[in-house]
Amino acid sequence: MKIYQHHAWPSTVEEAIVIQEQLRNQVITSDKLQEPVQYVAGVDMGFEADGTISRAAVAVLSFPDLQVIETSLAHRPTSFPYIPGFLSFREIPAVLDALEKIKTTPDLILCDGQGIAHPRRFGIASHLGVLLDMPTIGVAKSLLIGKYEELPETRGNWRSLIHKGEIIGAVLRSRTGVKPLYVSSGHRISLATAIDYVLRCTPKYRLPETTRIADKLASAR
Repeated sequence: MKIYQHHAWPSTVEEAIVIQEQLRNQVITSDKLQEPVQYVAGVDMGFEADGTISRAAVAVLSFPDLQVIETSLAHRPTSFPYIPGFLSFREIPAVLDALEKIKTTPDLILCDGQGIAHPRRFGIASHLGVLLDMPTIGVAKSLLIGKYEELPETRGNWRSLIHKGEIIGAVLRSRTGVKPLYVSSGHRISLATAIDYVLRCTPKYRLPETTRIADKLASAR
């Protein structure tokens, strides 16, 4: 698939912040996706050789039946350290390599990380969405920023995730009695629509099928 835009990859946090500040204004948090959605994709990362090699996996599934249509893997040297809030600079270069290999263009990508639920409102899902000009959702397993009210244990319940008085995402119970997910708009999708698609992609387990399959590929030895 085609990459919409590129930029030079930074070597310092200061350079990374400049890129986030420059690109964050391109993020769209309203619905600009092609429906009906026919293909959804997940992206995930693994690392080899003590973290010096990045291994990115992409899994494209049919929607709504969530059958695997296509997968790809890409390897490249890791060029940025692990620093919370700057995950995209460590992971996206290899993810773009993997995405360029697939022939089936997804209508929506679910990312294992944050969208706008990020200190500068530009997590990995937003960053990837802007570079691809494609709808993306941040579906994180852990909280980065924000606070929320107590969440009922039943699947489908959610509470607003709030940071500095702004709703930046949702804490979503995707499976009854299991830890929640932290969902946020990445690009070209509203929070309400993002929640709906995440629930439709989690028919059995806590994580979306897209993420589960991509994670298995990225973690395989």
